[in-house]
Amino acid sequence: DIIVCGHSLCGAMKGLISPEGLDEMPAVAAWLKHAERTRRILKDAYSGLNEDQTLNVAIQLNVLGQLESLRTHPSVASKIAQGEITLHGWIYKIETGQVYSYRPKEGQFLELTEIFTGKERSKPQAALNSSM
Repeated sequence: DIIVCGHSLCGAMKGLISPEGLDEMPAVAAWLKHAERTRRILKDAYSGLNEDQTLNVAIQLNVLGQLESLRTHPSVASKIAQGEITLHGWIYKIETGQVYSYRPKEGQFLELTEIFTGKERSKPQAALNSSM
């Protein structure tokens, strides 16, 4: 299996959201071009969020975007088609040590312990909410 793992407080996503100062870091600016999809979606669909919410959404969108990119890689696409690998999108919350996994069926990131223990909460802790 392949896991794409983003993390809270991501400096790269902060740079994507607020690119001031990237002129002095051309290598970082070039690397962030891989997240152009994330930047455009943020701008078009999430412009009304506050700074923390924007960062959380950027982290999630970037993980999902990287998964999409992996699916187009010939060797990865072949292994997926053969049922030999599965792609997973995770987000690690540095502040608490929690790990969230993207659940396509639910369309959101859910806490990993909840997924594996089968414990249901009255309200799922999605990575998008302010507690993430």
